[in-house]
Amino acid sequence: MKRDRLKKLARDKRFIPGIYNYCDRWCERCPQTAHCLNFAVSEEDSSDPETRDIRNEAFWKKLSGVFQETLEMLKESAKEWGVDLDTLDSAVDMEKMKARDEAAENHLLCRAARKYAEMVKEWIDEKETLFFETAAAARDGMDLDEAVEVIQWYQYFICAKITRAVRGKVDEEEEKDDEFPSDSDGSAKIALIAMDRSIAAWAMIRHYDTDGAEVVVDLISFLDGLRQAVEKTFPKARSFVRPGFDSFDQNG
Repeated sequence: MKRDRLKKLARDKRFIPGIYNYCDRWCERCPQTAHCLNFAVSEEDSSDPETRDIRNEAFWKKLSGVFQETLEMLKESAKEWGVDLDTLDSAVDMEKMKARDEAAENHLLCRAARKYAEMVKEWIDEKETLFFETAAAARDGMDLDEAVEVIQWYQYFICAKITRAVRGKVDEEEEKDDEFPSDSDGSAKIALIAMDRSIAAWAMIRHYDTDGAEVVVDLISFLDGLRQAVEKTFPKARSFVRPGFDSFDQNG
């Protein structure tokens, strides 16, 4: 997208600032796309469905391109004010940031979230189709394909948001800035919502997947334990108000 077009979109009053920071990136199911700048940019940039799928490499490549363009615009604006962003971070600062990133990656919550994603992959590899269970569920008006889709969508998303929350918490504790809402709480909240929805999907599968019920129960138990640990680490996360979402629906 051309820079002048991006600037024009950014000034559009119909967009809610920051709405895309605490969403689940599932644009096809989002009721707030009309108010999301990221969605508008993606719609203008490409009609390729792969660029809208969080599980697809094309999604992350396009998102990276948008971030890069935004960064260039930020640098241009900074120079107009006589600030060179490239000289702000010293080697010491960079090393400190790297150490924090590594600490976040190795945090117990992040390791557990990665473990959950691996457990889901193993289950999907063994249960690629649920033919008989799906047929039975359909007779009862239930959609197991939908449940599996929910689980797969949040499979890696949960880890990404927990890692962001943990990393942000470290920064916030050092900066001690209470002027703005905590980004770490916002990231933790959408991770919790993703876990809520995943657990509900697993519960549906458990009801019909009688042969693999024990494995599914283990997955539910593991994810519920992770959810409780996140709630304990981020006690204010559930009450965080996400722009454009919780202002209309406090239940997320």
